[in-house]
Amino acid sequence: MYTYGLPQWLMFFYLYCFAGWIFESAYVTLRTKHFVNRGFLRAPMLPLYGTGAVVMLWVSIPVRGNLVLTYLAGVIGATVLEYVVGVGMEALFKVKYWDYSDQRLNFQGIICLSSSVAWGFLTLFLTEVIHKPVERWVLELPDLTLGIFLGSVSTVFVSDTIVSVKAALDLRKMLESMTRVRAEVEAMQVQLSLARMETRDQVEEFRETIEERMRRYKEAKRKFTERLEALHIPTRAQLDELKELLPDHSSLLEKLREKALEYNRIADRPGFFRESLLRGNPGASSMKFGMALKELQGRIKERTKGQEIKGEEDSEK
Repeated sequence: MYTYGLPQWLMFFYLYCFAGWIFESAYVTLRTKHFVNRGFLRAPMLPLYGTGAVVMLWVSIPVRGNLVLTYLAGVIGATVLEYVVGVGMEALFKVKYWDYSDQRLNFQGIICLSSSVAWGFLTLFLTEVIHKPVERWVLELPDLTLGIFLGSVSTVFVSDTIVSVKAALDLRKMLESMTRVRAEVEAMQVQLSLARMETRDQVEEFRETIEERMRRYKEAKRKFTERLEALHIPTRAQLDELKELLPDHSSLLEKLREKALEYNRIADRPGFFRESLLRGNPGASSMKFGMALKELQGRIKERTKGQEIKGEEDSEK
């Protein structure tokens, strides 16, 4: 067992990539009640599962036949792989494509105890049940058939990987732009909020002491700073209302309007591949671009719901 050449190992990798996609897509589809093409790639393959299966087979070679050691080897090998891949993807794309932060005994949201335990049992199931018939079938394949299959699938896999990596890098740039514009909008909103306070304060200007005004100003500034994350991108109606209240700040309001339009223009056009990437990873999170990513996910969810409602209405007609 496990005396394979490179073509056999590659074949196992692709087969278990496909099996992992079936498992993950079925699980997430049942949980969300609508089909989800799970994973980083657009093709029905999850490289993490394929790589994980190959690692499980490799680490179990020295201890095959011993179920306890096979289990422990699977726990350690698969957990290390999951952590390395997770850290690498987050460092490159600034997005965490799976997140165990809500699980107990997790580490950085990338690995967790329950996942590691599951990897161990999956290693036993793979080595003792699944892999034996798969091994027989692959070893019986004619070399020509194996070569044609691997050549075709490898072409699709490499092409898909290139497109998906580009989409992930584009998504990172998009989130950077959304975060930058949001910060500019929020800074302008704070300025306008303070201006509104100063306008109201003019009525009582002669009745308040300088010390009292400074105390109120600092307190207001502190409150606004604490509420930065709660600020939103203003609508046209809200901007028109502000123009009436603050006629002396028309230039700042115009800049705010331009930034709001720029933000919505970016967020409403993620592009097919970037949107597919987020649809396939509904649990994705980001420490650096958290608010932008959540808003983008929310807009995609709203569009999906709108399309579903429209489809139901069309079918009724």
